[in-house]
This record gives sequence, C-alpha cells and structure tokens, in this order.
Amino acid sequence: MGPNPDVPRVRTDVVSLDADVARAGCAWACSYSSSDEFEAAVIRAKRAAGIYGPKRRRRIMFYAGAAGAAFALAILLML
Repeated sequence: MGPNPDVPRVRTDVVSLDADVARAGCAWACSYSSSDEFEAAVIRAKRAAGIYGPKRRRRIMFYAGAAGAAFALAILLML
C-alpha cells in the first residue's frame, strides 16, 4: 500500500480545528475581572429593570408612619 492521500487533508483539518478553538476561546473572554464584579453588574441591571420590585425600606417607612399616626390618634382620644 502506498501513502494515504487523505493525510494532508487531515492535517489541514486539524490545523483549522485548532484555529477555530483559539477563536472560540477569545469569543468567550469575559470583560469582568472577577465573578463578584460580574454578579454586581447583573444585580445592577436587574434593579434597573425593576425585577426586584419596590424597596422594603419604603414599605417599612409607611408602616412606621401608620403606626405613629395610630398612636397619636390613640393619645388624642384619651385626652
């Protein structure tokens, strides 16, 4: 048997595959320096989109104001 005529084509395919792998690795490169930085950016984006809903602080302030008004009304009714 003589040399296989497909060997040069296989080598070319392997080189092409290596180049594709290198390009794919560059495509997956991340612009964030750490996972913490990425997570912070995700949370900021979600907050900007309004996914988390209203902040609890506003709700707590509302309840505190309502409790204060009820207390003041109870004091006024006792006088």
